[in-house]
Amino acid sequence: MPQDRLEPLFGANVDPSVANFNKARAIARIADDAGLDLITIQDHPYIGRFFDTWTLLVFLAAQTRRVHVGPNVANLPLRGAVMLAKAAASLDLMTNGRVELGLGAGANPAAVEAMGGPRRGPAEAVAALGEAIRLMREFWSGKSPLTFEGKYYRVKGLDAGPVPAHPIRIWTGNYRPKGLRQTGELADGWLPSSAYLPPEQVLERQKLIDEGAARAGRPPTAIRRGYNVMGVIDLGRPDTPGNLRRPGLIVGPPEYWVETLLSFYVDLRLDTFICWPVAGDEVVQVRAFAEQVVPAVKKALGF
Repeated sequence: MPQDRLEPLFGANVDPSVANFNKARAIARIADDAGLDLITIQDHPYIGRFFDTWTLLVFLAAQTRRVHVGPNVANLPLRGAVMLAKAAASLDLMTNGRVELGLGAGANPAAVEAMGGPRRGPAEAVAALGEAIRLMREFWSGKSPLTFEGKYYRVKGLDAGPVPAHPIRIWTGNYRPKGLRQTGELADGWLPSSAYLPPEQVLERQKLIDEGAARAGRPPTAIRRGYNVMGVIDLGRPDTPGNLRRPGLIVGPPEYWVETLLSFYVDLRLDTFICWPVAGDEVVQVRAFAEQVVPAVKKALGF
């Protein structure tokens, strides 16, 4: 095992559908009890059948004791940098340092605009994301009053606070070159999804993150490399079909998932894995991930 590799982290994504509430609560408890590291929730405020992601995060944080929680990833144009920074710091204090913050530039501009948010093109969205990361770091630093003059975000003489309980990691969901270099320069983690970035494309994108890190004088290990592993653990049950075949989906029995995650860690330099079931019973899928996949991967890697 390479000595410069980070210890892997493992988590589960929760579907924020209103109809899925009891399953969301069950998944959070499984993750907490089984020793997973993260619970994440996608953030699409413009979808009516979804709960508000931050409200659900707060609820799940209150239901758990040790697992970290965070959006995967927060819709920045609709959340706003300052209020999101304050909300994250507040929840981090309430949970004794269990918050992770995924940030997205806004993947659906038309839906963002329909909800009253700013419609930004790709270049503007990435630039605004960079400003937001810098502003959030300032907000959390304890510096007050805070003044920040950006193109997209401005505060003047702000009584900033509170300071979070621990240094909150900022993850991005960037896919394009400029955003990937930005991730290397400014962020603490990267969290793409396998259905949108298949494994064979990961290393190419990793190089751009490394370029950004080098430009900022940061070591490559300063940025965690996550992956929303979308697919199905085939358990031989009617509700866990193993016949899904779409690019980027990981489909197979637990042993196949173990082999695949080991390859992702060793060959693709990924170190954080979020189980994202796309079929079957999500509770059953996450339990299988936590009990049959994660321990075997950790053992094989020597952690």
